[in-house]
Amino acid sequence: MPSSTLSILDRARLTLELESDAVRQLIAQLNGDFERVVACLLECTGRVIITGIGKSGIIAQKLVATLNSTGTPAVFMHAADAIHGDLGLVQKDDVVLCISKSGNSPEIKALTPLIQNLGVPLIGMVGNVDSHLAKQSQWVLDATVEKEACPLDLAPTSSTTAQMALGDALATCLMEARGFRGEDFAQVHPGGALGKRLYVRLADLISADRKPRVQVTTSLQETVLEMSAGRCGATAVMNGDDLVGIVTDGDVRRSIEKGLPSTTPAIDIMSPSPKVMESSQLAVAAFQLMESTSITQIVVVEDGHYQGLVHLHDILKEGIY
Repeated sequence: MPSSTLSILDRARLTLELESDAVRQLIAQLNGDFERVVACLLECTGRVIITGIGKSGIIAQKLVATLNSTGTPAVFMHAADAIHGDLGLVQKDDVVLCISKSGNSPEIKALTPLIQNLGVPLIGMVGNVDSHLAKQSQWVLDATVEKEACPLDLAPTSSTTAQMALGDALATCLMEARGFRGEDFAQVHPGGALGKRLYVRLADLISADRKPRVQVTTSLQETVLEMSAGRCGATAVMNGDDLVGIVTDGDVRRSIEKGLPSTTPAIDIMSPSPKVMESSQLAVAAFQLMESTSITQIVVVEDGHYQGLVHLHDILKEGIY
């Protein structure tokens, strides 16, 4: 193990402190250019082409992913590949955002005049506001850091953390300005757990063959059979077509403990005023209600009419929690 004046934990703490300081420093470095960049991207009718090289290129790819998932179409263009043909990605309605720590790498110097020749706006996110990139950019996002967290002050650490945080600030401002909603997020995340939280509704979880229901006069024995057939651990109790209660496994156990006969009507063992939600409500809202009230079933209705039961396990199977 290399010798060091710091212990492992002290080095870890110092790294986090330096990177935290780098992000905090960005607050003071924000200026009118940031607002103008947001306005430019809001007005852009094409895509945001984000470019960079090395570690900054990796941050550029992360920002592309964040923008695409939050309502701003974006494409990554590697700075070295751009000067060997990939510059064809850039169209007349696009905006180019170039991320670089030094702003003076050979690839960046070669790329900036080519972008300017295309007549599209060039934005620089740079750690040196006196650099070539900063001077050639229409607007500059200042990502300057005082010190890298690397013990040699060489490997991009604090600087890439600052770039990522500044990119996130840009993305969140664009989201808010566009009025980007949870429903919009779900449209571009349909397969993930995050998306499911935003689009899976109780109606999607109701099964036609799992709609247990008994009448208020139904005996305890028949109620248990209906619960077993419904496989929800409960059954709705109806008075005609009106929902009046629910019988759960717990209600049945308590009835047996009391020695109630098998002929006891459901109305005498049910829990009145069950937790009810409309079928159009999100499954995640049902999960939150179950969690806060320590129950495992929700009675689902549509315009007041009983539709079925949704069990906690139905929601968990969808990866919603």
